[in-house]
Amino acid sequence: MLAATHAVYHMNFVQAIVIGLLQGLTELFPISSLGHTVLVPSWIGGNWATLVSQESQSESPYLAFVVGLHLATAVVLLGFYAKEWVRLIAGFARSLVRRRVVTPEERLAWLIVVASVPVGALGLVFEHQFRVLFAKPLAAALFLTANGGILLLGEWFHRHPRRVASPSATAESSPTDADATHNDSEQQLSSIGLPSAVMIGAAQALALLAGISREGVAMVGGLFRGLNRANALRFSFLLSTPVIFAAGMLKVPDLLGHLGNGIRGQVIAGSLAAATTSLFAVLFLSRYFKTRTLYPFAAYSALFGVASVIRFSIF
Repeated sequence: MLAATHAVYHMNFVQAIVIGLLQGLTELFPISSLGHTVLVPSWIGGNWATLVSQESQSESPYLAFVVGLHLATAVVLLGFYAKEWVRLIAGFARSLVRRRVVTPEERLAWLIVVASVPVGALGLVFEHQFRVLFAKPLAAALFLTANGGILLLGEWFHRHPRRVASPSATAESSPTDADATHNDSEQQLSSIGLPSAVMIGAAQALALLAGISREGVAMVGGLFRGLNRANALRFSFLLSTPVIFAAGMLKVPDLLGHLGNGIRGQVIAGSLAAATTSLFAVLFLSRYFKTRTLYPFAAYSALFGVASVIRFSIF
């Protein structure tokens, strides 16, 4: 049962674990974690829907809980790409000492730094307002439908490479996605250029709208700039890790303060659940996108989005 304190419902452990499992999976799949943590409880109804309705309040324990789960996902991503992060940080440090960027790893490190600026700045300024305004079932349903369109457009452009880049960079040649060496992958990632990195970073800010996927828009941005799917996914994960980590850290004071009263145990349970599904997601997707497409995720987003629009427009 949910306990009420000052007219605020607090989730129980079952709800915390279910939402944690959902958030960990949908954060890394290109289908929007925030959209699903709004829509799924709203479909269930009852006290689950009450949690979502409280997101429109200026101070929401449920919103702090959901965003706080980002830390678990960020830890999984850091662990999965630990060796790469060590190389990137070392390359970044070398370039600062040398005052010149030389290697692909150094260029990639700077691209991640530059790309993180727009999404970080926009997130700091607008994150809370956007989540409060748009974390509602109908809005989330509309944006999830739009997310399907974004993924569909990205996949279509990837199959028509001459419209956005040279065929050699984006062609659907099987060895590129499945058998590229680490050096080739690093070289392609570092070759997208600073303007493209800024564009992809700015596109990630769309994830402030419940229903738009951070990983999805970053992947589509990578595909537009000539990356193959595997490298577009890898770049999106590398780029989103500091953003997801920062979003989670910003909610730690709230969860340690009065907003965390009555749900700190649930936060721990939800975070463990989110870490479990995040690990599954990164392992699955890193294999999936070596040979497969965004189409299933586009179709799912569009169908679930349209069904939710109908559901929350009528009832």
